[in-house]
Amino acid sequence: MTEVSIVHSFFLIFAGAAVVASLALYTRQPMIIAYIALGVLLGPSALSLIDEPKLMDEMSHIGIIFLLFLLGLDMQPSHLLNMLKKASWVALLSSAIFAALGYLVSFLCGYSQIESLIIGVAMMFSSTIVCIKLLPTTVLHHKHTGELVVGLLLLQDLIAIAVLLVLYSMSGNDHAGIMNYLKPLIGLPLLICASFLFVKYILLKLITRFDRFHEYIFLVSIGWCLSMAVLAETAGLSAEMGAFIAGVSLATSPISQYIATHLKPLRDFFLILFFFSIGASFNLDLLGAVILPALILAVGAMLIKPVIFRYLLKGMKEDSNTAWEVGFRLGQVSEFSLLIAYLAANIGLLGQEASHVIQATAILSFALSTYVVILNYPTPIAISDKLRRD
Repeated sequence: MTEVSIVHSFFLIFAGAAVVASLALYTRQPMIIAYIALGVLLGPSALSLIDEPKLMDEMSHIGIIFLLFLLGLDMQPSHLLNMLKKASWVALLSSAIFAALGYLVSFLCGYSQIESLIIGVAMMFSSTIVCIKLLPTTVLHHKHTGELVVGLLLLQDLIAIAVLLVLYSMSGNDHAGIMNYLKPLIGLPLLICASFLFVKYILLKLITRFDRFHEYIFLVSIGWCLSMAVLAETAGLSAEMGAFIAGVSLATSPISQYIATHLKPLRDFFLILFFFSIGASFNLDLLGAVILPALILAVGAMLIKPVIFRYLLKGMKEDSNTAWEVGFRLGQVSEFSLLIAYLAANIGLLGQEASHVIQATAILSFALSTYVVILNYPTPIAISDKLRRD
């Protein structure tokens, strides 16, 4: 019965995605928005044709893992390390500013102090999946703009992990005391060192010996990506960070671009599930109550984040055009914000309405930011042929 349900769900998702993608292309709209809209339409709060959004959400998480793995394959370790050092203070300061603005807007909209604080924290981060999806893999990843975007996203991910650890401890899941906080600090450098050593002395030797077997390269790549994702979670980090480290550790190898090319279809399969699950998890009955604060927060993020990033990046001696572009590419709320909302609601720090404010803000900011980027900067899904870059 379960198998039939999953097959039926996949039929509705991917057949529906094919239809809405066709309509989106004909009307020159971004397909990301179409997938989210399909999720809302087929989800429990509308037609209720998909009644397992949690299962879809868990499966779609694999798409984010593959996305970060492929991103890592395009990043040279020396360039990345240099960028992380330069951008750390920008990430910290910008996150504090966005949290303060989110808190102020939420409090003025009538939410409690603790709810306003959680909403403010959710506003700190930009979406890794949207930003990377809109980065041309053959252009910006090898240029300064791409390195800036990725460096800031990774630093935000570290801050988000710290926030999630605090929430986990408040939920009573912290049985290890202080070790729960020390584990990721110890685990991160160990994971990085272990990954580079394993790649150098074992993985590359295996790939070199059996590189004529394409199926083997495909299998080893997926196994390496998911193994690092699981190890990262065990070390108290995120699975996405583990997958990114797995990619970076292979980036200096000539095989990296071959792997990147052959894993893209698999990545896109799961990313469709990711955007669908965002729409399917939203409760339309609360739309009237949350639309105003969510709209203010989403529009505020789109307008204020580019200004803040532009000002801070100018302090790093970045030119004005690059600073503006980075700011607009980071002008949305993160998928980490959705996880923060989920955990805070389970603990009792957020009411259902406040939790849906964060969800609605994320969906609106994904849509608004996508439109701004595809209309003004090079992306793989640009409406204009002039701006379309793969």
